[in-house]
Amino acid sequence: MRFNIVAPALALVPGLALAAPSSHLQNKRSTVVKEGIKYNVFEHAATGAKLEFVNNSGICETTPGVNQYSGYLSVGENMNMWFWFFEARNSPSTAPLSAWFNGGPGCSSMIGLFQENGPCHFVNGSTEPTLNEYSFNEYANMIYIDQPIGVGFSYGDDEVTSTYTAAPYVWKLLQAFFDQFPRYESRDFAIFTESYGGHYGPEFASYILDQNKGISNGSVTGEKINLVALGVNNGWIDAGIQEKAYIDFAVNNTYKQILSSSEAQSYYSAYKNKCLPAVQQCESSGTNDDCINADNVCYDSIEGPISEAADFNVYDVRLSADAVDPPETYADYLAHADVKKKIGAKSNYSECPDAAYYKFSSTGDNPRSFVPELEAVIQAGISTIVWAGDADWICNWQGNYDVAQTLDFSGADTYRSASLELYTVNGVAKGTFKTVNNFSFMRVYEAGHEVPYYQPEAALQVFKQIISEGKISST
Repeated sequence: MRFNIVAPALALVPGLALAAPSSHLQNKRSTVVKEGIKYNVFEHAATGAKLEFVNNSGICETTPGVNQYSGYLSVGENMNMWFWFFEARNSPSTAPLSAWFNGGPGCSSMIGLFQENGPCHFVNGSTEPTLNEYSFNEYANMIYIDQPIGVGFSYGDDEVTSTYTAAPYVWKLLQAFFDQFPRYESRDFAIFTESYGGHYGPEFASYILDQNKGISNGSVTGEKINLVALGVNNGWIDAGIQEKAYIDFAVNNTYKQILSSSEAQSYYSAYKNKCLPAVQQCESSGTNDDCINADNVCYDSIEGPISEAADFNVYDVRLSADAVDPPETYADYLAHADVKKKIGAKSNYSECPDAAYYKFSSTGDNPRSFVPELEAVIQAGISTIVWAGDADWICNWQGNYDVAQTLDFSGADTYRSASLELYTVNGVAKGTFKTVNNFSFMRVYEAGHEVPYYQPEAALQVFKQIISEGKISST
């Protein structure tokens, strides 16, 4: 999911610079019982973080012999970040590790876990979950992270006000996770994300690469993370490009014409004369005020009015505005006291709370471009895909394609001039794509905002190919 405002403060979060630990400091492991729940406790000496988690709750992943852990990373005083880890169903001792982040900003990654690519799902709005045969943990060990704090099951004080300030907390969680579970330390690691993940994914990946460099030169204490892949599905990456795509898609898409060509002219004028100059001023000055203004100007002149111009669902234009799909029954399930107790949740579940969203909006995060970070990741040789369901309007495939066409990387000229080819899964058409070197783009047929929900088989194939082969290809 993606809301319409957000922003990043440019300074790193106070208190997250990690000094080298004294030689006498040691990690500590223990158990504790709180409100009838037994938690494993891991106190991480290097970062001062503390993990509290439960083993094998039996919730969601019921495949025999597949382990899971769920709980919290305490990253500061009353700052508790929720994670849920599932072992790979196949060869977990050698399988890669991938983190999944939903967007928002301020939306829970339990959306991805239960509605998209997790080990279980709620078929046709059922009240109980069943196993998902196309879960991403068919191939990889998966960790779903609720960030920033205050989102999903995460709770406490939230110092994160931007994509930039969110990255150090994610890195800190991963550092503590690797020290608690050292068998995953050297594994190939991937980040997959969607929607506002067009901000999160490039920034989190580039931050990890920067920390790796710091570890190499001795300026950062920690474990290198073997990042090999980044996937951004229906991402919000660059407002200057994607605001125009709101108009383009509304006029010309496969499913529903939202604006006529004549109606679109006033929006193109507003884009050229109002929205784009405001975004360019945001990019030029980098100030919160200019970026907040750009967000408001573009929303008021383009995104807001178009979203009300016809009866359509912004996440799937094939549906009416008030339709709910995927079903939200998973949230009711997570509200059950017995479920919360089994998984070790200490707070009530909140899918997309306002507080986190408004903190991002207060720094103008939304219109800030993450093209530079995305380019840096690709240029570093990380296997990267930008892909999008073609029935989504809010982060539509045309905007994602337009962003991809601007990227600068080795092979970019070849990429830009290449035509989209048919992408198939076992001979069945699932979309169109092009790939050059370590970068791929894919338009996914018959899919809304949450691609793995609509095209689970194709999503799993793409996921596996990007991590294992570095690019996608038809089967």
